Amino acid sequence: MPTWNAGPLLDEVLASILALEGTTFDELVAIDSGSTDGTQERLRAAGFEVEVIPQREFDHGSTRDRGIRRTTGDIVVLLVQDATLVGTDWLAKMVRPFEDADVAGVWCRQLPRANCQPVIARRVRGWPGRGEVLSKRQLAPGQRLTDLEPMERLLTCAFDNVASAVRRTVWQLHPLGPRRFGEDVYFGKRCIEAGLAIAHQGEAAVIHSHDRSAWAEGKRTFCDHRNLRRLFGLVGIPNKAALKGAIEWCEKEHVEYVQSLKLPADEEAAAIAWTRDYCRWQCWGQYLGAKAGADMPGARGRLLRWLGRRFERGIG
Repeated sequence: MPTWNAGPLLDEVLASILALEGTTFDELVAIDSGSTDGTQERLRAAGFEVEVIPQREFDHGSTRDRGIRRTTGDIVVLLVQDATLVGTDWLAKMVRPFEDADVAGVWCRQLPRANCQPVIARRVRGWPGRGEVLSKRQLAPGQRLTDLEPMERLLTCAFDNVASAVRRTVWQLHPLGPRRFGEDVYFGKRCIEAGLAIAHQGEAAVIHSHDRSAWAEGKRTFCDHRNLRRLFGLVGIPNKAALKGAIEWCEKEHVEYVQSLKLPADEEAAAIAWTRDYCRWQCWGQYLGAKAGADMPGARGRLLRWLGRRFERGIG
């Protein structure tokens, strides 16, 4: 678990870990980026081994690799500091798919927190659209990832280290870093290309979402779609005309959804205002992120690379 100033929510997360029954963790490891709010003390009190690193050394891939190297188990679980496990049998459900020798990694459903914006809550509940059952993705014999359309490539390789588990022998071949962003789906892609399987354990879930500004959501979308263009060739909004149409569709779709919830008037007004901003920044993030993922030469490419470095700072 990578951590940094996790705040009081960490107590809830640690309680869910310590409440596991039957199948439990043999080793608990956190890599902390210099917390000053008592995070390290909370972790140690819960039985974690804590390694402290300077913030400048944090990297989504390499920091997790650092933690994995401090463990010895055949299956390594990766969590984040604000994801609460649902149920005392969460871990038992997560390790069960590894009975299939082809399974390289397992990830689970996420459920939104109560303060989550309505459109984000719907997105969290709906991704990746496989329901509350165990499902696996693997290429057919002789099939290549490039035989699939870009979106299907993403859906095949989807993986999320908010709450996941990896097989150590596979991780040794496909470490997560160095990777500033998207280390999880990059791991999934390499596993799928190697002929292995990625499992989504829909029977298991964690409570996890963020109360971000619409602008912050847009920055994250930029980084996501820059990554997805590079990994899968995915371009959701290819040009300015499509961008205009996407913003219009997004606003209509999501505002109507918020209105359908029949929230109290003041709550609805705030949610609709946030949603309109979200739709604009979400669509611009998709559009510019895909442009950045093309790694253009010249002044435009330099500008997009600069934006990428700015936007990825602080993204958890």
